Amino acid sequence: MIQTICVAGAGTMGSGIALLCGQHGFTTILFDVNADTLARSQNSITAMLTALVSKGKLSVEEQMQIEQRLTFTMDIRACVADVIIEAIIEKAQAKIALFKDLVAMNADACIFASNTSSISISLLQESVAVPGRFAGMHFFNPAPVMKLVEIVVAPQTSTDTALALQELCEALGKTAVLCKDSPGFIVNRVARHYYLEAMKLEASGVASIEVIDEIMETNGFKMGPFRLMDLIGMDVNLAVSQTIYEAFDKAERFQPAELQQQKVKAGDLGKKTGKGFYTYTS
Repeated sequence: MIQTICVAGAGTMGSGIALLCGQHGFTTILFDVNADTLARSQNSITAMLTALVSKGKLSVEEQMQIEQRLTFTMDIRACVADVIIEAIIEKAQAKIALFKDLVAMNADACIFASNTSSISISLLQESVAVPGRFAGMHFFNPAPVMKLVEIVVAPQTSTDTALALQELCEALGKTAVLCKDSPGFIVNRVARHYYLEAMKLEASGVASIEVIDEIMETNGFKMGPFRLMDLIGMDVNLAVSQTIYEAFDKAERFQPAELQQQKVKAGDLGKKTGKGFYTYTS
């Protein structure tokens, strides 16, 4: 029975997953090696809960209960749980190194999941000592709101692990979709052109960033491609494009956009830095 969940990585996605777990009654540990990132995460979670209280969607008592379930730590030795969800930087070697440490300190029943957007689950799985208890668990941003979770099953993932993660998704109020390990999985492979074609349109002068976003939102999309890239993080979104581009032998249709590369180089990563395709005030 899953009672305790550890989320490794306190960025936007990790914070959202941790909040989601706390909201649904799980004892939740949020780990990060960076003190400033961890502090921002705690402040952000408190602000989101306070906003829910002010809207009448949560009581003050419920907010306190959720906050009591959440532990914020820089001590990796505290990362002991029934399920560990990794949500750190999109670099395979960093993820592998972290999982090796986490596997060594957790019980035999612990399940390990990566929230990677595009890195091969098979590659990560082959590098850990417990491949049967390893899978992808890809949430979408913002994690407390978006309903879909991709459960990515690699060749050595056990049926019990896949079923346990499906049941966890149900307990979190999510819709789980099982998919085999493949570049970009389902959503990011399909959605890549939502971003790439939008940037091609802007670069060719067909329409401005604002117009493209407005058109897409008017036609039913909750967020236009540029606003969504700003929310996800320019560096994260570009990393996914680059991974898929390499996985498909540099197929032209997946080629990363120069516009986004320039943004990342300039440090304009979106909402988290205050500037991306749009400018944000805190």
